[in-house]
Amino acid sequence: MELDFERCYRAVDSRDQRFDGWFYTGVTSTGIYCRPSCPATTPKRQNVRFFPSAAAAQGAGLRACRRCRPDAAPGSPQWDVRADVVGRAMRLIADGVVDRDGVPGLAARLGYTERHLHRMLRAELGAGPLALARAQRAQTARILIETTGLGLAEVAFAAGFGSVRQFNDTVREVYGATPSELRVSRGGRRAVGGAGTITLRLAYRPPLHVGALLDFLALRALPGVEEVRDGAYHRGLRLPHGPGTVSLAPADGHVAATLRLADMRDLAPAVARCRRLLDLDADPAAVDATLAADPALAPAVAAEPGVRLPHAVDGFEMAVRAVTTQQISLRSARTTLTHLLAATAAPPADEVDGDAADDRPRGLRAFPSAEEVLGAADSAFRMPGARRETIRAVARAVADGDLDLAPGGDREDAVRRLTALPGVGPWTAGYVAMRALGDPDVLLPTDLGVRRGAAALGLPDDPKTLNAYADRWRPWRSYAVIRLWRAA
Repeated sequence: MELDFERCYRAVDSRDQRFDGWFYTGVTSTGIYCRPSCPATTPKRQNVRFFPSAAAAQGAGLRACRRCRPDAAPGSPQWDVRADVVGRAMRLIADGVVDRDGVPGLAARLGYTERHLHRMLRAELGAGPLALARAQRAQTARILIETTGLGLAEVAFAAGFGSVRQFNDTVREVYGATPSELRVSRGGRRAVGGAGTITLRLAYRPPLHVGALLDFLALRALPGVEEVRDGAYHRGLRLPHGPGTVSLAPADGHVAATLRLADMRDLAPAVARCRRLLDLDADPAAVDATLAADPALAPAVAAEPGVRLPHAVDGFEMAVRAVTTQQISLRSARTTLTHLLAATAAPPADEVDGDAADDRPRGLRAFPSAEEVLGAADSAFRMPGARRETIRAVARAVADGDLDLAPGGDREDAVRRLTALPGVGPWTAGYVAMRALGDPDVLLPTDLGVRRGAAALGLPDDPKTLNAYADRWRPWRSYAVIRLWRAA
């Protein structure tokens, strides 16, 4: 990744928060690296180097700034929108694939050799997959050290380290302090909640239109799985090592997240999935600038800046929702899915800590897995037989590994495999690509809500004409779809 020194230095000199996560500032005179918006005195030009990743800065022997905490910055928007191998690799690393399956497992998921994958990541990010995963482990370890009462040995293995010694050495290198010193520095604050509970802040680039985000999620909330209440979103999670729940409350400059996990090793993937769900790594300025260039959308963008594209914590769940919603209302689809959920009931995921002192919603569980849906009786599907078989075909493809709907999946391949299944058309595949796979440039011209929204804004509502008109919204047509739905 080429970083223009002058542009980067101007961003640092102006402390521009929009560039946090895009690059990192290394200060050779102090041996630290910072986020661009660090409030410290701007370093002299001759003492500055810029890095495309925290791992690259760490590889140069720099430690993280304790004042601006660069590891807590929003992630680069590139890794959400890019569909190439590097973008997919970054999403999988964030989801903890390297910690669970090692670099060989990551390379196998991407279909490349380890050597070639290392070469591509080094060229783009200045660090290989192991170094990138190590930087993420260090961040996870710091969160666990400062926000939980876990013993330091437990923190080491929960964060993904292979040994306590490796954990100690990495934390000392990255933060310039031992794990015990980091714990002392939290000022004696008690860990919030019970065992398995972590509270942290998820940063984002402003603006964030909270109303649009919660409205979207509330309208589609599936009872028993998720709920929007008192300005916060709650849901059950299916994570690699066990169940969990999360409560997400948007605030000024961050989203307050309270995670309850059965296994602390799931912290990094849980955070990554929550960030994707709320689209917190997006660059709203870039999106809004493109959409506001259209006079038909400009008033809506000015009135509601920072409208996000909610994604998914579970690609299979989103595929089932898309198939169920075909040609029926959201209310009818919710009723159908609630019956399916009841027929595949599992113990709720939100009792992992046994603490009933808070007022969070109870009984939340993750959406059924592909295997659970395949094992459900016909009576669990209150829908036409053809649609039931479509859902089973999707579940079978996911369970067999023929269809990858994870964040690091190949979008084009997933859409091709989806549309090859009986009963899956362009609308369903496009909706899944937009929300499960995070494609920022999907238009759904035949969608009734999109067409009504277009008509309300004075735009053509004929699918073919609207499709041609929407070329001016590239590469952010998915965000235009969200705005058209709001206009409808």
